[in-house]
Amino acid sequence: MHIWAVANQKGGVGKTTTVVSLSGLLADAGHRVLMIDLDPHGSLTSYFRFDPDSIEHSGYDLFQVSGKIPEELPRSVILETGHPNLSLIPASTALATLERHAQAQGGMGLVISKTLAILWDDYDYVLIDSPPVLGVLMINALAACQQLVIPVQTEFLAIKGLERMIRTLTMINRARKRPVPYTIVPTLFDRRTQASNKSLRSLKDLYEDAVWHSVIPVDTKLRDASTAGVAPSALDSNARGVKAYASLMDTLLNPSG
Repeated sequence: MHIWAVANQKGGVGKTTTVVSLSGLLADAGHRVLMIDLDPHGSLTSYFRFDPDSIEHSGYDLFQVSGKIPEELPRSVILETGHPNLSLIPASTALATLERHAQAQGGMGLVISKTLAILWDDYDYVLIDSPPVLGVLMINALAACQQLVIPVQTEFLAIKGLERMIRTLTMINRARKRPVPYTIVPTLFDRRTQASNKSLRSLKDLYEDAVWHSVIPVDTKLRDASTAGVAPSALDSNARGVKAYASLMDTLLNPSG
């Protein structure tokens, strides 16, 4: 099992689009893929037409167990998306209440790691959609993952937000046996605007080798896929955004190539 987390401490940078696009492409390639929505806003859950406000079973259930997670529990909260090979552990808005319990209930930072240990042979890839807030949910994502993808919108405020994310990652890595490798992905890039081009140059100057060599462009087909509730590759495999995510996927699968 390969576990990728998609995170940034700023909203609106393309986290959910990145999770759905990469997951769809991996599933298209024949891999068994599980997406986990850890954002209480439930954008990934809503994407596939499930309601985070009324959903009966969700990832929230995993955090209600004291001690060892029962073997049958993780599979009981998994939903099928309608896309072949692509499954989802949905979010519930109740996830927002976890922070107040986290201090009193120890071990909550490793719930997702323990869950994936149970599901280890069921999936080839797991992609985690992390909330844009440092707390127990983001810590779960960073503790569980083997690779971190950080989408960054190519605009000034998003780059400032990236500084916070890198500080958080540095803190998490001190507690891990192995540091989490990460890739910064420039998103929502519009080559026609000076702001996008200037921001991209700043990203490369500040973070050098950590920045992916290409960009995810602004592409209305990605929004159309969200409206249709399908992975972008299922709507239009030749869309500019889909091709860009396919290139990103190749880079993540072959980091040295």
